[in-house]
Amino acid sequence: MRLIVRLYDLLLYGMALVAAATLVWLMVSVVTSVAMRNLGVQPFAWLFTSAEYGLLYMTMLGAPWLVREKGHVHIELVTAALPGGLRRIVSRLIAAACVAVSLILAWYGLELFLTNVERNDYDVRAYFFPRWMLTISFPIAFTVMAIEFARFVFGPQLMHSGEAGIHE
Repeated sequence: MRLIVRLYDLLLYGMALVAAATLVWLMVSVVTSVAMRNLGVQPFAWLFTSAEYGLLYMTMLGAPWLVREKGHVHIELVTAALPGGLRRIVSRLIAAACVAVSLILAWYGLELFLTNVERNDYDVRAYFFPRWMLTISFPIAFTVMAIEFARFVFGPQLMHSGEAGIHE
């Protein structure tokens, strides 16, 4: 069991590392593109396309780590006003709803991925790129997000601290 947890943690932090590297690439590609334009040179077409793909990968691969670290956006005005016992129940119900939504999105993402593979779809802009290489991120990321939200449903830690305004 410890090996599975360790491998899962490696997957989660690996996804976060790829997301962080993608953020660096986005900065480099945008600065390069702007510099080229200012020098009167046409930027490479793949710079813009790779930035678009990077936004998708960065978002999808970084989101599960953000869930784990409670770095996602949520408002605690209501949960902060609730008494402790009720806050725990509401927080776990919200986390359970997040699990359900994440699993639904993972399912539809898997269907989209399989459709792209079956149809042999390509994104044809700057270069031919198999569309499944983009959509594979949906089922993976949303499944991992569902697992992370489930930790708030069944684990000792709550998603909501009840301390509205303190951490901003």
